[in-house]
Amino acid sequence: MLLGPNGAGKSTLLRILGTSILPDRGTAVVAGHDVEREPGLVRRSVGLMLGDERSWYWRLSGRKNLEFFAVIHGLRRQAAARRTQELLEEIGLADAAERRFDGYSSGMRARLSLARALISEPLVLLLDEPTRNLDPAATADFHGTLAELVRRRNTAILMATHDLHEAAEVADRTVALVAGKVVFSKYRGASPRELEHELVAAAR
Repeated sequence: MLLGPNGAGKSTLLRILGTSILPDRGTAVVAGHDVEREPGLVRRSVGLMLGDERSWYWRLSGRKNLEFFAVIHGLRRQAAARRTQELLEEIGLADAAERRFDGYSSGMRARLSLARALISEPLVLLLDEPTRNLDPAATADFHGTLAELVRRRNTAILMATHDLHEAAEVADRTVALVAGKVVFSKYRGASPRELEHELVAAAR
């Protein structure tokens, strides 16, 4: 888990790891591949879910949206349809697949975004504050979906958040960023109060 206040560099780091932008200096390696020298191999290894995602087609159904992006990922039409159905079932949206995207709740949109990140069956998922606009019930449901992914697929997940309770409850390891620098790292068991204390101290 990447923990930090707004402007800490969490989103920038995820975009670098997903090869959306290049680092100014230094190196980054994902699944054994350098993000600058082997961007194609990195992209085949990761699924990126951005918190400010705006590329959905609001008048199309969830199914049509997902099929479109599956084709963009290089799947042929029939393969895209099959993969879309698999993902809709896996994330619990099969019953709402024909509903227009503009009729989806925030929780449903988050799950569809997660499905899109899973199209290529990535080894690593990069999630940028995916629960930021979700209510507690939808957040718990989303966390449950992620836990199932880890259990069934052994997928590595790097998720950004500014929520201390989320970091304490779901992360195996929390790395805190302040002004683009790692200020501490904690393994599972750290309380929200402990995380807050260290984060505030580091930000001074």
